[in-house]
Amino acid sequence: MICSSKGTIFIARGKNSIPRLPLTGSSTIYPNRIRNNLPISVTTSRSSSSSSMAVETMSLGSDSSTLILTSGASGRVRALFSMRELKRLVTIIQSLILFLLLPFRVVVWRRRTGAVVIRDEKQERKVWVPPQIVVRKRNIGSGGEIGCSVSPRSVPAAVVDEEVAVRRELAMRRVLEEDGGDGSSVRDFTLFTTKRGDTLFTQSWSPLSPNHRGLVVLLHGLNEHSGRYSDFAKQLNANGFKVYGIDWIGHGGSDGLHAYVPSLDYAVADLKTFLEKVFAENPGLPCFCIGHSTGGAIILKAMLDPKIESRVSGIVLTSPAVGVQPSHPIFTVLAPIVAFLLPRYQFSAANKKGMPVSRDPEALIAKYSDPLVFTGSIRVKTGYEILRIAAHLQQNLNKVKVPFLVMHGTADTVTDPNATKRLYDEASSSDKSIKLFDGLLHDLLFEPEREIIAGVILDWLNQRV
Repeated sequence: MICSSKGTIFIARGKNSIPRLPLTGSSTIYPNRIRNNLPISVTTSRSSSSSSMAVETMSLGSDSSTLILTSGASGRVRALFSMRELKRLVTIIQSLILFLLLPFRVVVWRRRTGAVVIRDEKQERKVWVPPQIVVRKRNIGSGGEIGCSVSPRSVPAAVVDEEVAVRRELAMRRVLEEDGGDGSSVRDFTLFTTKRGDTLFTQSWSPLSPNHRGLVVLLHGLNEHSGRYSDFAKQLNANGFKVYGIDWIGHGGSDGLHAYVPSLDYAVADLKTFLEKVFAENPGLPCFCIGHSTGGAIILKAMLDPKIESRVSGIVLTSPAVGVQPSHPIFTVLAPIVAFLLPRYQFSAANKKGMPVSRDPEALIAKYSDPLVFTGSIRVKTGYEILRIAAHLQQNLNKVKVPFLVMHGTADTVTDPNATKRLYDEASSSDKSIKLFDGLLHDLLFEPEREIIAGVILDWLNQRV
């Protein structure tokens, strides 16, 4: 190889054409001897730490091989603008901006007593909920007895804003007003306290028969609540399954600003804690989890914990949020910064009803007229958390070992059906099934073909109890 401070170019052609090249000045450079018939492979330009020159080689045949030595500047410029270096630069800029803005960010923290400090973005009216009691109600059949009981609970006082209190009261009233349908189930609700001190609204549907065949824990999708799946829960009851539903943080009757999710890791941790409670209350019964959309992503991430996965008999996912991409790549760069500065900010340009989720007009009216369903624009932090959990799952699909059934409509524009195919292909589960429904949208259990969807789920569960 020839190198000099002047950036001399040496070109050798043929087998023995090795000229002597004079340089400006008094010295003369003789190139190293090039072996005859040495094959030359195609490579790309790379910069060298020990030399200021880069080598580009091209295969032109054994008799007319050409070796071109050029200045290393081109290689260094290409390396500078490579995708890897750009990603590093973006990470450095993000870290610097977050570091500089840290003193101006008021951190939301909790006292050891469990009280929530008023948030920094705005002052909100608060209402105290008595910590000593949890109202529980059983409604047995259409003509059966209605009873309420008050049970003590040894948890610290929790401060809940007025909006949460209104939502929680509505969620409770719906259970209290439930007439039991055809008299085949018992509906109940409890307030479940997380390890962080948040209060979550949970409910259950139990078959009248004491001989339960199994358990199902339902997890709803973004912006909705567990009560929307009451009809499906009763179908599960008719097949001998006791059903539990959770309103995760910021949804339904649970704590938190409506549809604001500070971290989906909270929802994952809450699901794990709730499952431990379900296991303890129902020893010996097989337990399944059913999750829709973001609820499916939460379940999947929880199943990556071997301690939880080993105790769950299987999961069913409808339209899981495994593949969710921003509308423009720049949002991936800006999302962490905006989510840090304005976590509750809403994209006002979004349509109130958003993208189509069902082809059933009555189902759409019922959903978007429900006060417990959030119909506003998505909050920045919530959207960022969904992108984050989807990215994490795509990197860990091969670690999924739990038996599962995954279902998706091919016309879904909210979550990606192709990501569901990738989940099926890459998961390590020995027992896995996939069902793709041509032309169906996002909310499979609220499509006109909901009975077919429910039937597929019930068949899958019944074969595993």
